[in-house]
Amino acid sequence: MPTSTISYLWRDPGAADNFKTGVSLHSHTNQSQETLDFVASWGAQYKLVRPLLNQLEHRSNKNQGIAVNWNASYWTPPLTPKLAFDLESGQIQKLGLGALVSISDHDNIQAPLKLRSVPSTRHIPVSVEWTAPYGGEQAFHLGVHNLPSARATQWIETLNEFTAHPDDGRLTEILVALNEERNVMVIFNHPLWDLYRVGQGKHEFLVNEFMQKNGGFLHALELNGLRDWEENRAVRRLAERWNMMLISGGDRHGVEPNANINLTDATSFNEFVHQVRKERRSNLLFMPQYKEPWKHRILQSTMDAIRDYPDFPQGSRTWDERVYHPDAQGVIRPLSELWPGGRAPRTLQAVLSMVRMMGKGPFSSSLRYAWSDSSQVRLELGEQEAY
Repeated sequence: MPTSTISYLWRDPGAADNFKTGVSLHSHTNQSQETLDFVASWGAQYKLVRPLLNQLEHRSNKNQGIAVNWNASYWTPPLTPKLAFDLESGQIQKLGLGALVSISDHDNIQAPLKLRSVPSTRHIPVSVEWTAPYGGEQAFHLGVHNLPSARATQWIETLNEFTAHPDDGRLTEILVALNEERNVMVIFNHPLWDLYRVGQGKHEFLVNEFMQKNGGFLHALELNGLRDWEENRAVRRLAERWNMMLISGGDRHGVEPNANINLTDATSFNEFVHQVRKERRSNLLFMPQYKEPWKHRILQSTMDAIRDYPDFPQGSRTWDERVYHPDAQGVIRPLSELWPGGRAPRTLQAVLSMVRMMGKGPFSSSLRYAWSDSSQVRLELGEQEAY
């Protein structure tokens, strides 16, 4: 039987005292390409947004000859791989623990490969958040951690080839093969988030169908540090239904460190994988930032994405250096290179200023208070007992 425990640092400040190591799973760097197609969905959903988008799209076409293509556009998180590694390991070290950090960007392994060229981070596992299409109109995000170094590039080519040409039968074959890699750990990230908006009922049906076919080749379900209490409670019930482990996953995209970690006595990532896969033990610790109102945390993460960072390396300093769109010839370039005169349109600047204001001072504090919900901090993810 799997054994997972959940602790909360704000309730039990000594929760980490009997462990040697903290493990940070599922965080993102500026090597991760994050889709912007949701912006077009906003235009369809919100009547106030559509006129603004129409204006931006018209100006782009008229002034630059560039038709706005939300599907081909993307943004990247602000932190470089080294800054992300230092942020995650620093939070763990403040608990008096050794730190293991597994960065899993979307569908590429550039961050861990870059970090392996730095002596202080050369032992980082090669990990990825794999987009795995399923059921014709859905896709699941699977955290594939600790790929074998000698075959990591080959593996990422296999995973991305499947993403481009999905087949449900082939998906099972790949998961079987990953399971045969004894030091690889495969996690079902945020399993109950209907990320591709197929409808929550249909999404949950597909999740259970997927689990029926492939649950035996997965090693844990994720309690996600950026999803709300209600969804994570539902994930706990899903884990009970399928006799699955639970594991942490912060899903950090901004500059706030992961809101949960795993605690272990393992001193290497291989040992940690063995604990999860073979011993089926997992000890989760939720950090104090998770008790903050969820909507406020999402707002702050949005602020991180559109904020400027003058001290960061060039290419990561301003928000429009981190957002990419095809130019008139279809070549992907940063927005900072596409603006007329090198400056964003005044309308867009005004909108961003308004959004930034929401994340500052008294206005931010008022929103935080309005969004607070005392029921969020009840210990309903599992108290501190094993299950």
